[in-house]
Amino acid sequence: MTRFSAATEGVAKRLRDGMVGGVLSFPLTSFREDGGLDLAAYRAYLTAQLDSAPGAVFPACGTGEFFSLDEDEYRAIVGATVEIADGRLPVVAGIGYGWAQALRFARIAEEAGADAALVLPHYLVAAPQDGLVEQLRRIASGTSLPLIAYQRGQVAFTADSLRRIAEIPTVIGLKDGHSDLDRLQRLTLAAPDGFLFFNGASTAEIQARAYATVGVPAYSSAVHAFAPEIANAFFAALRDGDNARMTQLLRDFYVPLVELRDRVPGYAVSLVKAAARLRGLPVGPVRAPLTEPGRDDLGALAKVLDDGLNVVGAVRRSD
Repeated sequence: MTRFSAATEGVAKRLRDGMVGGVLSFPLTSFREDGGLDLAAYRAYLTAQLDSAPGAVFPACGTGEFFSLDEDEYRAIVGATVEIADGRLPVVAGIGYGWAQALRFARIAEEAGADAALVLPHYLVAAPQDGLVEQLRRIASGTSLPLIAYQRGQVAFTADSLRRIAEIPTVIGLKDGHSDLDRLQRLTLAAPDGFLFFNGASTAEIQARAYATVGVPAYSSAVHAFAPEIANAFFAALRDGDNARMTQLLRDFYVPLVELRDRVPGYAVSLVKAAARLRGLPVGPVRAPLTEPGRDDLGALAKVLDDGLNVVGAVRRSD
């Protein structure tokens, strides 16, 4: 018997089904050159993204520069995503900061029609386990949206805390960005049946095989934001157990991409946006404090992108 309400279980089931069928899409947020939100460009970009059949879409999260959005911009992005998704797949909006501000974003997302919320790590301070649990309880008490906790940075749950957050009726899952597989295995074993787990490591495909061995095959893909052909090819290889294909993609594309990503702080987003622009996608620049890649890094990125597209038989631009 499920521990969730019918509505919450419905969302959990849609996510469970979606993550079996495709990668989790974390779209970029489109900005103009002057830094303003470009909603028309975002709508065009997202429409193309959803045509590549992700399992779920997570707007205004880390890749979408949640930390740079004001509440009006956030409302516009989540609302546009819900409209364009049109019920075809779950929409999980990012929320974050302290619990009071996270609740403001959660209520906006709820009003906009989002299906669930991803609770990004709280701002600045380290906190004990009791505080991490209470943070989720406070958020859950103020919104009916199903919640997915995200452990990364200063947020890392113990097995006991996982049991406690799993008792909160609307907390349906955990996204992991620490890549500590010993800890993660303990968490999966502590979780009740039906609790969802997601691989949220940076460039998650690098560790996707390892995560799958501890029962966490679902993952978010930043690569899907600019090269869904590559992301979908890797997902299919992981699903089918095609180790040769995964190794080829990792060697020829993902590892070079990660080596480039690690050169400069913030490149986990900046390079993704730059790669999207290389493909003619209308995403615009990053907002400060992120910075754009320099000329040499852009040249290296173009080569890495072309190499990856060549592996899957695609081209950088069709025009």
